[in-house]
Amino acid sequence: MEYTLDEIEVQEIMPGYRGKLVHSETMSWVFWDVEKDAEVPMHHHIHEQIMHVVSGDFEFTLNGKTKIYKPGSIVVIPSNIPHSGKALTACKLMDVFSPARNEYKL
Repeated sequence: MEYTLDEIEVQEIMPGYRGKLVHSETMSWVFWDVEKDAEVPMHHHIHEQIMHVVSGDFEFTLNGKTKIYKPGSIVVIPSNIPHSGKALTACKLMDVFSPARNEYKL
């Protein structure tokens, strides 16, 4: 399969988080546009996750430790570790999940 980002439909997964999602059999890759002050509540999942801050300032709590991440930051989130986040500014983020996030598939 081949795509360009322009061809992928935007999905609002949660308030203020609009993403373009690409799925393979074992991974999901998400390109997020996040509104200022949008929050992801504390949660955990079986998926391993890698988050990359493309632009903006993103406050992220991982396993009880909170930091502010800026463009270029990468965070590896192991399976089943509690985490949450808040966009301090409008942000662009990329997330990779393994296994694939089947609940995000159209």
